[in-house]
Amino acid sequence: MLPQPCRMRSAADFRATVRNGVRVGRATLVLHARASSEADAPVRVGFVVSKAVGNAVTRNRVKRRLRHLVRDELVATPPGSRFVVRALPPAAVAGGQLGDDLHGAWSKALRRLDPERAESSRVTTR
Repeated sequence: MLPQPCRMRSAADFRATVRNGVRVGRATLVLHARASSEADAPVRVGFVVSKAVGNAVTRNRVKRRLRHLVRDELVATPPGSRFVVRALPPAAVAGGQLGDDLHGAWSKALRRLDPERAESSRVTTR
């Protein structure tokens, strides 16, 4: 479960993140990310799971899985970042692929938001 301060709830936050951020697509989800100038603000994450994914039970199961997977990604995420995770219909039947897709999209979005930091981490790991 995500901590309360990390949940994105307002439509304005969703809209700003989707319109002004970077977008990374995968087979089971699309991730929108936006950096914030607030250094002390918590990372906020919102989820969009439409009826195309399945019935209410399926949609809620996908949201629970995504919340659990996102919790692990928050550790290495800069404060103040905003994310919107939009599940695609294949997310309903994806097993471990959902976690792989989320991790890959999250990493790529962070690299695109802060290229200098990503470049310095590549240099130090060699």
